[in-house]
Amino acid sequence: MKFADLGLSDELLKAVADAGYDEPTPIQAQAIPPVLMMKDIIGIAQTGTGKTASFVLPMIDILAHGRSRARMPRSLILEPTRELAAQVAENFEKYGKNHNLSMALLIGGVSMGDQVKALEKGVDVLIATPGRLMDLFERGRILMSGCELLVIDEADRMLDMGFIPDIEQICSKLPSTRQTMLFSATMPPPIKKLSDQFLNNPKSVEVSRPATANTSIDQSIINVAPKAKRKLLYGILDNEGVDTAIIFCNRKTEVRDLCQQMRKDGFDAGQIHGDMDQSSRLAELERFKSGEINILCASDVAARGLDIKGVSHVVNYDIPWHPDDYVHRIGRTGRAGATGIAITFVTKRDDEHVDSIEKLTGIKIPVRDSKSVKPEKRQSSKTSSPDKPKGDKPKKQHADDKAGEAKKRPSKSSEKSAKPSKEQPKPEAIDEEEDGWNGPVPGFLDAKLNR
Repeated sequence: MKFADLGLSDELLKAVADAGYDEPTPIQAQAIPPVLMMKDIIGIAQTGTGKTASFVLPMIDILAHGRSRARMPRSLILEPTRELAAQVAENFEKYGKNHNLSMALLIGGVSMGDQVKALEKGVDVLIATPGRLMDLFERGRILMSGCELLVIDEADRMLDMGFIPDIEQICSKLPSTRQTMLFSATMPPPIKKLSDQFLNNPKSVEVSRPATANTSIDQSIINVAPKAKRKLLYGILDNEGVDTAIIFCNRKTEVRDLCQQMRKDGFDAGQIHGDMDQSSRLAELERFKSGEINILCASDVAARGLDIKGVSHVVNYDIPWHPDDYVHRIGRTGRAGATGIAITFVTKRDDEHVDSIEKLTGIKIPVRDSKSVKPEKRQSSKTSSPDKPKGDKPKKQHADDKAGEAKKRPSKSSEKSAKPSKEQPKPEAIDEEEDGWNGPVPGFLDAKLNR
């Protein structure tokens, strides 16, 4: 099947062809025709299947006729995170270049003034996160009575992030005669209840079993002591043909610490987590996409929906606490028909999490011997030799890393007095206690730690 067989306009087909696509993915082939027929849709598809284009493309043709009015968007797309919202906006710009449609992006972390100005002019497509949308609605800056089309994307992620009450409130303010599309990788009972409440006789489109991991991803588990994780990670990155990799940690503090240490040890690493402002997060993503850096340390803020081409490896430095997040994390590789490798580090305390993941995905993840990973070749930047291979040469350090090193650097006299004896363990051996707690931090403690 070709895109030309789906009933899209010639202008849209030209934009799709210019983007380098000719054949639709299964979710696109099944979802686009009923959307063009103005039917409500429930789309269930694993990450990396081209889900975004399955609603963006028909929306462009549907909205091609009509006129926007001030503060009254004609369509609304709800996304759980800023990054996902920005990515959908990029898709509209790419595929809608031959249509005269206006668009506004409502996300936190950026100026509200510019968003209000865009709404005042009138927009055909409004892409928003629930929090910023409700904020502007309560300020009287936006009216939702003219919205003809609603998309709820990544619905299960909305559930995880506690947005379902906001979604229900938003839906109650929209016209009852609208067209609604709901997309999700899984269909837990609360999402099923939401669809029953707000969709009218929807057509269900499912291209794979809910929560099934992409079969083009080579998955494995490596049992490792917490103190040996970084050494194992370096061995994988140095010796196993890693082109680009995303390293997932459970806590944003660990993302920061790991990224800074990797930079010191000569890796071209960046970071993305919830404590960074929106401009910094987008800048790091752009550096990763452009190849300026080839390793991205991330919290689960980057786990879903981000379409970054060519990611060869995903490493779960920490096994995710929620099994659904495992599917979405590893889905950053093996996208659009490509193959990928996903490796998960597992400690003695992680058995329950492994069982939950295998129960959800319906597969037994192969266990790989840590001895199969060659030891790291990389030398510390403090002891690097002139003969060090060019590929291992550290890049210019960030200012904050230099400042940190300056504070930690002892004087020559203190270096001599602090020189370890042969009997003392190497620094790597006392990195982290093997029996350290590896579960979620209680809310009241987490708030203090991240204050």
